[in-house]
Amino acid sequence: MIDLRSDTVTRPSDAMRAAARDAEVGDDVYREDPTVNELQERAADVLGTEAALLVPSGTMGNQVAARTHTERGQEVLCEVESHIYKWELAGLAQHAEVQTRTIDGDERGVVAPEQVREGYVAADGHRPGTGLLTLENTHNSKGGTAIAPERIADAAAAAHDRDVPVHLDGARLFNAAAARGVPASDFVEPVDTVMCCLSKGLGAPVGSVLAGPESFVEAARRNRKLLGGGMRQAGMLAAPGIEALDNRERLAEDHRRAERLAAGLDRVEGLSVPTPETNIVLAETDDPAERFLDACEAEGVLGVPFDDHVVRFCTHWDVDDGDVDAAVDAVERAA
Repeated sequence: MIDLRSDTVTRPSDAMRAAARDAEVGDDVYREDPTVNELQERAADVLGTEAALLVPSGTMGNQVAARTHTERGQEVLCEVESHIYKWELAGLAQHAEVQTRTIDGDERGVVAPEQVREGYVAADGHRPGTGLLTLENTHNSKGGTAIAPERIADAAAAAHDRDVPVHLDGARLFNAAAARGVPASDFVEPVDTVMCCLSKGLGAPVGSVLAGPESFVEAARRNRKLLGGGMRQAGMLAAPGIEALDNRERLAEDHRRAERLAAGLDRVEGLSVPTPETNIVLAETDDPAERFLDACEAEGVLGVPFDDHVVRFCTHWDVDDGDVDAAVDAVERAA
């Protein structure tokens, strides 16, 4: 079976398994796990922030960030198809106890500064006020679009002009960096905090990092504990994460294979497939998406539905050129 559902399905490498086995560990709640501390220091260095915090998942990282940045009842500005709004079980309402005000970004998920200004609400005797702007890069629902650092900076500046902090959901930020050919820190510099996943294209079995100023990370640590993220001998998770940070350079291979996959699928009758920007391929189908995917699975290829007539295929480090070509052939048979 060729599994193209997500880059979260990658299996840890032998080096990651060995690192987990041999990791020096301690109790991370007491801040005594040297491997966790090393991962956090390295992640902060890569992202250009003062500090970083290991969290079990990207969703927890986003939710911890929102709760740390905001006061109960405030509004959070977020793009209408962003992960933090669409795919995290209304966590903003449940954990941070805030309400959302959505922004309909452009076709690539870019939020314009004028939209931030229009969405901003000043606090008064009747209005809760805007407490946070969230941005996403790459934008999952828009097909892994790699939004330029200057566009992130423009939206962030509009928020900062109104004393509103900005959190960047960078679950696949390193894909954006690879696609744009710039360091990840270029995307992070204009914002206040960022979350990055280690368990997607970088291949770690578990884990994400939440990064920002030391004072923020200190407060976030308390909220991580509140949400059940206080871990003990977590060095066994952090060690593969350290290995994962060294895999940033290979993401360009996933992007190349995604282009190869998209080009092949676009030649299949009944499919319309634009060229992807990173490792996510969105295919518009004549048949209903669920029916089409059932036929693909019968031929040995897995994907996920993204809309009634849109499916997603995602390349990752467990997929090579031969798998891509075989997937195209299988999808053609299914179609």
